[in-house]
Amino acid sequence: MRNATNLIGRILMVAIFLWGALGKIKGYAGFEQYMQHLGLAPWLTPLVILLELGGGIAVLLGLYTRVMALALAAFCIATAVLVHYHPQDEMQMINFMKNISMTGGFLILAAYGAGKLSLDERFKLRWR
Repeated sequence: MRNATNLIGRILMVAIFLWGALGKIKGYAGFEQYMQHLGLAPWLTPLVILLELGGGIAVLLGLYTRVMALALAAFCIATAVLVHYHPQDEMQMINFMKNISMTGGFLILAAYGAGKLSLDERFKLRWR
């Protein structure tokens, strides 16, 4: 049961990143403008997409899971602070807390790994 729930948990954790990356690819110019509106450099746009898509796929497959989970945890914190921290806006604060909660899940995944149903296990990839 532990292995199946770990796999299902990984699928659910990365769904938002895979969906978001695809949306950013389809609306690349708009997302790039949004990044600039936030005061972020436009050259970060492809890096955000790469992290969401590549990191999401890696965690989904359980490939270098611990490292990718830490990278996505850092991304969640950065996004929470840079994009969603607006105490006067209840909806943005809900998104802020969503990102903080996702960070917690990624930290647990980084601590415990992807389990037996993963490429890490299949190829005996270890990170301690």
